Amino acid sequence: MKQLHRRVVVTGLGILSPIGNTVDDAWSSCIEGKSGITKIDIGLLDNPVTIGGRLKNFNPSDFLDSKEVRRIDPFIQYGVIAANQSIEDSGILNSNLDLTKVGVNFGAGIGGIDTIEKNKLLLEERGYKKVSPFFVPGSIVNMISGLVSIKHGFMGPNTSVVTACSTGNHCIGTAARSVVYGEADVMIAGGAEMASTPLSIAGFISARALSLNPDPKTASKPWDLNRDGFVLSDGAGSLVLEEYEHAKKRGANIYAELTGFGTSSDAYHMTAPPADGRGASLSMSNAISDAQINLSDIHYINAHGTSTPLGDLAETIALKSVFGNSVPPISSTKSMTGHMLGAAGAIESIFCIKSINSGIIPPTINLTDPDPKCDLDYTPLESVEIAVDVAMNNSFGFGGANSTLVFQKI
Repeated sequence: MKQLHRRVVVTGLGILSPIGNTVDDAWSSCIEGKSGITKIDIGLLDNPVTIGGRLKNFNPSDFLDSKEVRRIDPFIQYGVIAANQSIEDSGILNSNLDLTKVGVNFGAGIGGIDTIEKNKLLLEERGYKKVSPFFVPGSIVNMISGLVSIKHGFMGPNTSVVTACSTGNHCIGTAARSVVYGEADVMIAGGAEMASTPLSIAGFISARALSLNPDPKTASKPWDLNRDGFVLSDGAGSLVLEEYEHAKKRGANIYAELTGFGTSSDAYHMTAPPADGRGASLSMSNAISDAQINLSDIHYINAHGTSTPLGDLAETIALKSVFGNSVPPISSTKSMTGHMLGAAGAIESIFCIKSINSGIIPPTINLTDPDPKCDLDYTPLESVEIAVDVAMNNSFGFGGANSTLVFQKI
């Protein structure tokens, strides 16, 4: 395989999240420690989960043609809108692009479950003729990449990665490799999710994965002794990745450089991490090696930190195994956003980049009673101002799929 020494930089950002529908709004809420979790009612009988992270003050028809909105699942809507935000932010459409060298790699952890549920009901209640002809194309994971490519005429790589909650990071990392290998000069990459549906929530309840805390503002509490599961949320995040010389030539605003990408498998269990966090450790070590940096160079880690009893402890153990007694400051922005599954890695990558740009580490809110077994610096309750030259982002998914990204000031 041809390998070229090409640097990858980030030149555009886009976001939809429970704490803001623009990068500036979401970041402002993030560093102020504002929770985006609210009461929800999905119409599920005897449902013990009454909270979640939904988009607010959002109407997809403000961004997409109303006919297209009817045809595609909400997660696709979110992904396309976030991707278009990042494309506009990057300014690439104002430059003389070789469209055969521009691609998209956008995924989701679950995909079009809302559309699947609704069409299944139509099939059962009214027969097959009432199933939408757009049911299949309007619910499959790779349709975000497809629609973004179609809208803008991007003829480069058109792919999607699906690795559950690790999806966003995997899409960004593999998209970066497309740039490094010379397949593309520009890649739009990220993840989206809208899995707040009756069937999805019922499944997560049965798996004992979700928090049953009825208080929306305090339920997501990574590393707290009273944590009891994650809070399910919706959203999308998108990054424009660009070859460094290509970005410089067109005078692009460069947010950061993506210098490291690491992956691994737990090879252990469908949903639970190994207690020693060995897969997570390997993912982080691989990313650090890829970035060709020292452990001491890393100033901030946006942890996977979902607020599950097993996961938070395993990640803490993994961090200690990699960094020893010198673990840098950590935080979990999921304490504010909830867990957006396939979108999480992309949105948290944006928060890493904003941390580098602003010199602010966002907090882990709700960490009021720390678990004695989780004894690192998790930036509790309030953000901290500190120079951040290098930030690392962890995402770990069902199936033991681990991924880590390293971003660096440029």
